[in-house]
Amino acid sequence: MGTFRALMSTPSVTPRRTPVLAISSNKGGVGKTTVATNLAVYLRALREDLPVLLVGLDDQHVIDRMIALRPLRPGEGHLKHGWAERNLRRVIQLGEYGVHFVPSPPDTALLKARAEDPRTLQRILARTAWEGIVILDTKSDLEALTLNAIHAADRIIIPVADWASLEEARKSFALLAKARLGIDRARVLFTLVDRRTRVGDEGAPLLHGLLAEVRTQRWPTYKTILSRSPKVESLNSGARRPLSILHHARGTALHAQMGELASEILLDIGFAARAPMAAAASANASSRDGSPPAAPRKTPETWAEGLMTGWRQRR
Repeated sequence: MGTFRALMSTPSVTPRRTPVLAISSNKGGVGKTTVATNLAVYLRALREDLPVLLVGLDDQHVIDRMIALRPLRPGEGHLKHGWAERNLRRVIQLGEYGVHFVPSPPDTALLKARAEDPRTLQRILARTAWEGIVILDTKSDLEALTLNAIHAADRIIIPVADWASLEEARKSFALLAKARLGIDRARVLFTLVDRRTRVGDEGAPLLHGLLAEVRTQRWPTYKTILSRSPKVESLNSGARRPLSILHHARGTALHAQMGELASEILLDIGFAARAPMAAAASANASSRDGSPPAAPRKTPETWAEGLMTGWRQRR
């Protein structure tokens, strides 16, 4: 009841010029962080003129291990400092693949204590005034920090991999409806799909059952479906530093599917992909000797104009 009461006490999010995407599921193991980190890489590859900022609202440090060009130096700030200052600008760093990120805190206990108002992150991002796309990776819960992400997001991506995660998606949609935030703010994304998996006495494909239930509920859904990939799982767990799907999983179905998803999301928020994927992969990969990637290039029609035009058309 406390969750719904906190959400009901606040008005709907007002439109902003910076699109914010949140990857959220109350169930672990559905690929939230894999989607968040790799989506950031693909978006930067497809639209080099759109800076991408990754913010992880947990203490797992996966984003840091994959994106950071170097260890955090003594005295440098991380998410906890940016939250206390109500502005992330000072703690943002440029990372691998041309993606910017906010270093993760050692733990999230203090952040949760400062996140009782679910509009806190929305205000922090407004003051930060990031001129590009923000991606929020959330913990596997519907607690204070995740609620802040939900309030701050223009689009909430809800991964569904099985029936258990679909039931958790049901809770997320109910929460959005109860809070009058609107279920059209969210999109189901099918992840870790193995089309060979069959269930029930008749051996019906699991994916067919999940699709049918989502259609029955009339939940908005992305068309792209992300397959399970042993190759990609090895990229995440085979070394200390997770590797990007774009640069290290060529030839897999998931490599192409992530490109399709990134293009679909760009269109969803009012943009179109500009860079050919192969060329973009080469251009956006920062070198492993620690040298930073090239600065984003402006286009004749600035990305800011594109942001405003896209969101005016869709709001």
